[in-house]
Amino acid sequence: MFVYEKKLQYPVKIKNTNPRLASLIISQYGGPDGELGASLRYLSQRYSMPYPELKGLLTDIGTEELGHLEMIGAIVHQLTCNLSEQEIKTAGIYPTAASGFPWNAASMAVKGDLIADLTEDLAAEQKARVTYDNILRLSDDPDVNDVIKFLRAREIVHFQRFGEAKRTRWRVTKRAAEQNSRKSSKMVACGCLTLKSMVMGAHPLTASFFRFPQCGHPSSERSCHSVRQSKGRA
Repeated sequence: MFVYEKKLQYPVKIKNTNPRLASLIISQYGGPDGELGASLRYLSQRYSMPYPELKGLLTDIGTEELGHLEMIGAIVHQLTCNLSEQEIKTAGIYPTAASGFPWNAASMAVKGDLIADLTEDLAAEQKARVTYDNILRLSDDPDVNDVIKFLRAREIVHFQRFGEAKRTRWRVTKRAAEQNSRKSSKMVACGCLTLKSMVMGAHPLTASFFRFPQCGHPSSERSCHSVRQSKGRA
């Protein structure tokens, strides 16, 4: 559930109209690296995210991107509010990339895989930051630049938060893998080297089905005893 606060995240107060600048900034509304795609990407990725803290992060950032979409809309509106319909058509101001391609759902880029989605999110934030950098190079309106600098700074913060999430989850996953590896090593400590490869490669259900309490090794007691006896005779 979302709670809507009827104010912009950062004030937008532009004095002068500029259709050329609006046609560039509209890319961050409906372009491939814009706020519309970003908000839908994060709010869709959260459904397949298995960890509550990352699901919350995607919800937070996805919601903020909706606020950024609102700000871009306010910028474009104020840059074009006194133009005629023909002037707006001539400027090409509609949800599209700067190259002219209209928005499409491919920009959402949702794979349903933890690492793939977080890596995509990191790249998306950097691409959005570059787009804002390019807008600042082309804009000479201080009222516009003030808002764009705020949006650019937020893209950097989002990048940092996604990076922290990926590193934290990687450490947790790595630690769990190391613990599982130590458990597997204890399971084959009985000396049954013949079946060690079976243990490491067995399906978990198969391993639990063949587990015996004496040595903890997912094999048969006879196999383990035979190895011990052969070692004793040697």
